[in-house]
Amino acid sequence: MNLGKLGVWFFFDGTSSTSAAETAKRIESLGYGTLWIPETVGKNPMVLASWLLANTKNLIIATGIANIYHREPGVTLAAQNSLAEQSDNRFLLGIGVSHKPIVEGVRGLTYGPPVATMKKYLEQMDSSPYAAVTHSNKPATVIAALGPKMLALAAEKTEGAHPYFTSPQHTQMAREIMGKDSLLCVEQKVILETNPNKARDLCRETAKIYNRLPNYRNNWLRMGLSEEDIDSLSNKFIDTTFAWGSSKDIEKRVKEHIDAGANHVCIQPINPNGKAGDIHWECLESLIALS
Repeated sequence: MNLGKLGVWFFFDGTSSTSAAETAKRIESLGYGTLWIPETVGKNPMVLASWLLANTKNLIIATGIANIYHREPGVTLAAQNSLAEQSDNRFLLGIGVSHKPIVEGVRGLTYGPPVATMKKYLEQMDSSPYAAVTHSNKPATVIAALGPKMLALAAEKTEGAHPYFTSPQHTQMAREIMGKDSLLCVEQKVILETNPNKARDLCRETAKIYNRLPNYRNNWLRMGLSEEDIDSLSNKFIDTTFAWGSSKDIEKRVKEHIDAGANHVCIQPINPNGKAGDIHWECLESLIALS
């Protein structure tokens, strides 16, 4: 599975299925190798992946991430195998434990210890029966991993990890833990905006969705950010976790991830000119040479 060095990470909850298909086809035509889609409280990522795969020819569709609490392990395995067979193995399954406030507060489910819960889930996937036609190659799995124990589990039990909302320094730490053979597919939020005040303010609008979630907070503290940095969304926090500025500035951050050990960087373009759900084509077009 050739993900390419650069992919795109994007929410499609605010767009119609027709528009999502057209967006995926345009991303593919630009030359990006992989499109990552999340799961929150909107579109079903397995259904959306099937639709996007059916409307593209070479683009890999990856879930970043599918919440393991939303489906039984055997159901996830069946979806993974079905999508791989439909698409000639262009589907990459990314799964994660999400966050306690979402799992318990929104869904009303019981949130377990993250590493132990993920380990058991992967074991149950491996032991689940699947009797349908499959692709000749086993489809790949990566897990959302931030801390050392989850990163080690990713290296041991799956093809790799999908860290979200981190930094090149975190990428270096992840590579050291995971070894040289695991996939390391890191997400990087980017904004093509050179005005420092405008760029950082836009970054803060995005970050405030996340900065109360404990799994991210714990990881940012491990990365050397303080509680005050996280609570106030300080310039240090923004500059550590976002890449903003010119296309050259963003290219530099992507290269830092690659140099630190990432196999693949999926950029999440924040649109400085339109609504939050509008993809920023100017940004994607300016960075395609990196792919």
